[in-house]
Amino acid sequence: MPKLRKMLGDISSRECISLMELIQTQSCQTLAAWAISYAKEFYLPIYQSQYHDSHVLSDTIALCQEYLKGNKTLAQLRPALKDAAEAAKAATASPQAQAAARAVSVACSSVRTPTNSLGFLFYGAAAVSYAQAGLSQSSETYDRLASAELTKALASLKAVSVADEPNPAKINWNC
Repeated sequence: MPKLRKMLGDISSRECISLMELIQTQSCQTLAAWAISYAKEFYLPIYQSQYHDSHVLSDTIALCQEYLKGNKTLAQLRPALKDAAEAAKAATASPQAQAAARAVSVACSSVRTPTNSLGFLFYGAAAVSYAQAGLSQSSETYDRLASAELTKALASLKAVSVADEPNPAKINWNC
């Protein structure tokens, strides 16, 4: 069995480069709303399948969505973001659930850090890959599944992108 990685995906792949190029054209608001919605739809269920009694991540998502609507302040959101990160650290019983929790936590943090709108996908790719293929597949299998997940995320972001966004996020890729 290969050593499982926390994140999957290749930053220099075609799909990642396309994601980065598209992310640079979108506003912080659009990026955060998309990242949170995507994580809620695709990664939260993976976490909840193992940790059904935990509401930390779903509560954090709800608070972030309220923040994006202008109903909460960042100060009100900070404790929930910290709790989400702690939930991800604590989910050690299941690699796919832990990767999913990390993905949700990082997606929620995109309200403060727009580059997280890419970063959460690497955790999400691991979560989906491990959930779909199990924990004893080859690196090649996981890489193929991760690439497919990133391609799906790119299509999702394209679907919600704002054409000619007047206030694109200022992104400094440190990768």
